[in-house]
Amino acid sequence: MNIILGLILVVVGALLTIKSETFYRITGPIGWAERYLGTEGGTRLFFKILGVLVILLGFTVMVGLWNTLLSATLGKMFGL
Repeated sequence: MNIILGLILVVVGALLTIKSETFYRITGPIGWAERYLGTEGGTRLFFKILGVLVILLGFTVMVGLWNTLLSATLGKMFGL
């Protein structure tokens, strides 16, 4: 089940990265992304960064390191 979920996340992340222009046309410009990530194209850059993060998350889920990652980051933050 983890492999299937990981593959779905990798595909969604790849689509976000490759088709960032299409997502830009659907959502329009995102104000804070245009302001902080660049003038004309900050929204596209946001979609590409988000896509790469989703791809990394997908690979993490696929190889079974999701629980280890959560306990190493959020577990230390919340004392779990």
